[in-house]
Amino acid sequence: MQDIQITKPTFKKCEAEWFNYHKTLKEINLLEESILHPYKEVDENIGGGQSNIPGDPVGSTTIRLTRHKQLNYLREIASAIETVYNELPKDYKRLVQVRYWSTNGLTWNMIAKKVNISARQGQRWRDEIVIATVEVLGWR
Repeated sequence: MQDIQITKPTFKKCEAEWFNYHKTLKEINLLEESILHPYKEVDENIGGGQSNIPGDPVGSTTIRLTRHKQLNYLREIASAIETVYNELPKDYKRLVQVRYWSTNGLTWNMIAKKVNISARQGQRWRDEIVIATVEVLGWR
């Protein structure tokens, strides 16, 4: 792709998405569950009539799943992260696991020791990963 100038807020937002990847997956599952199994109040309307127009619960659920903006946004981010991660070399994947998906708040020097690279090399790899993700998402 072309070299695009990524703004600092975009870089930070994209990196935050890598940090929150597993939370995003959980949120996607919760949203899907809430759409598939919505809370229904007990109908206490004893004397009221029902509509004689047949409903389509499967169709309406499908429409709600495909038109839910937040769900689509989260799916797009998760898909972009998965795409970039699956195409990364093995060493880059190790960096992602140590930097973004471990619970420790490690410094670059500690990350570098775990991945067996220099701290500066780790930062360059991070830049490449974030830029690739921004390109997949189409952000600027």
